[in-house]
Formats: sequence, structure tokens, C-alpha cells
Amino acid sequence: MRVTVLGSGSRGNAILVEADGVRLLIDAGFSGKDLARRMAAVEVDPESVDALLITHDHGDHTRGMGIFARRFGTPLHLTPTTRRACQGLLRGDEKVTEYHSPSPFNLGPLLVEPFLTLHDAVDPVAVTVTDTLTGSKLGVATDLGRPTTSVRAALAACHILVLEANHDDALLWNGPYPWSVKQRIASSHGHLSNRAAAELADELYHPDLAGVVLAHLSDSCNEPAMAHAVVESSLGARSYRGLLDVADQDEPREPIEVEALRARLAPAQLSLL
Repeated sequence: MRVTVLGSGSRGNAILVEADGVRLLIDAGFSGKDLARRMAAVEVDPESVDALLITHDHGDHTRGMGIFARRFGTPLHLTPTTRRACQGLLRGDEKVTEYHSPSPFNLGPLLVEPFLTLHDAVDPVAVTVTDTLTGSKLGVATDLGRPTTSVRAALAACHILVLEANHDDALLWNGPYPWSVKQRIASSHGHLSNRAAAELADELYHPDLAGVVLAHLSDSCNEPAMAHAVVESSLGARSYRGLLDVADQDEPREPIEVEALRARLAPAQLSLL
């Protein structure tokens, strides 16, 4: 499995997942032109994307979905409620498949398992994606007001996690947003703080966790180094040896080869005499 965060933040989100020649794009929060640019930067042909899954109706996850689907003939996967909420982005000639939470479905070797989250969208979901050929499991949860028991259960035993670390509490409350927006962000239907992300990462830790990517950082109320330090401190107490990275808003990160990361965690084999 290969995972590429094409971009993540308050202004747009998109993640590419690949296994055995099958490519799934999770969210399309950038323009169609910008999505194609970001894919070109990691040497991926947009026409090779087999499916585009939308997690919820907010613009930073849907902005380019219609034009991308039409331009490249990419099938769209949406829940029925999200589909209705996004009618303004669709013309009716897109290939649309409706999915439901918590009903898993397969795209070639990829097992996609959506699950409900708490967020102020009409029908918000997060997903895990498992490569059935290798067993590698990815969890993507970038818009969480708070992690419920069902969210924790769904994200358990992931080998790589893309987790929201949206804001620093002090920067949020002392930042430029109106009071109503601050309350929304900090609410149980808003976004995870760095502290909450660190707590969730700690709860989800297991010895085979190979990578954590912090995502959906606020431009105004967070700093990459700050988010990294808070989560690193929490995972460090667990003697975590895997990757800890922070997604970038403007450029894609290097593709993550999940099996290679997992192999690095495996204990060294004793040589036979």
C-alpha cells in the first residue's frame, strides 16, 4: 500500500491510496486543475484514479470533485445525503455510486470501511482502507469534533493513521476568529486540537503502528512544529519508533510505502550460525 497526502488543511484536503495498481482518491478539496498538478508532482496520472470517495459535504473536501470526475471519468462514491448536499457541484452525467455507513465495500484489493463521525456536516464519515493482499490498514479521520467509542474501535489496529490536529487551544481562543467560530471549532462537532490528537494517538498506539500523519492544520490557529511536538511527546512516552509527519497545505508530501514502514518496525532477525 502507498499513501500520499496530496494536501491537507483548512483550505483543502485530498489523500491518494494505492495498492496493486488500484488508486483511490479520498476527498477532492482543491480545484480540478490543482488536483492534477499535485498528482503530477508525485508522478500519478489523474486518469489512472479508479475512484473518488467523498467523506462529507464541506468545500475543503469537495471543491474539485465534480470537475475531476467529469474530466477524468472517475467514479464518485458519496453517501446519499452528501450527494444531495453537493448537487451544486454535479451536472448529472458523473458516474456516482452511493455508499452507506457502516457498510464496507471493495475496490479491487482495497477494503473500504466508512464509519460515522461527529462533525458539523450533513453526513460526515471517516474511513479505514485495508490492502487485503498485505493486511496493511490505513485510517483517515481529519474532521472529528471528538473521537467517540465507535471511532476509536474503527481506527484500532491501523498501521498508518492520518489524524486531525487542527488547532492549538491557546492560539484558537486568542486568535482572529469571531467568538461563534471559536466555539464551533472547539465544540464536540468541530475539530480536534493538538492535545486531543495526541490523546487519541496515544489511545490508538500499538506495537505495529508504523506511521502517523497529522492533518487538517489551521492556518491561523496552529503551527506544524507545535502540532508535531505535542503528538511526539505523547507517542514518545510509548517508545514509538514509527514515522511522525505533518501534512502540508500547499504541496503533496512524499508517498508513504506502508509495507516498508512496517518492515522497519519488525525485530531484526538473528543470524543463524
